[in-house]
Amino acid sequence: MVVKADNSRQEFSREKLLRGIRIACAKRPVPAEKIEQLVDDIERELQMEGQREISSRVIGDKVIAGLKSLDQIAYVRYAIVYLQLDDLLSLRKEIDRLLSES
Repeated sequence: MVVKADNSRQEFSREKLLRGIRIACAKRPVPAEKIEQLVDDIERELQMEGQREISSRVIGDKVIAGLKSLDQIAYVRYAIVYLQLDDLLSLRKEIDRLLSES
């Protein structure tokens, strides 16, 4: 089960995870196999943790880490929603941080 920010719970959905990553990678040169591999890796990591419930935040952190190494534009797209970058200054700070890590 996935525990959401509002403490509601829902079943883990591989399809939902895959859909979110595909949206972030839309029109980017990211092969479908790489997206599938990222989802496989995240799902495997979650299973290895062996917990019956996992925070949506943990899943989001795994997605954002995977996207960061997969495609920086997809990472930024996902980060805008996930990290709630709701103004240009916060977006710029995140992009500057990403650039300094490169």
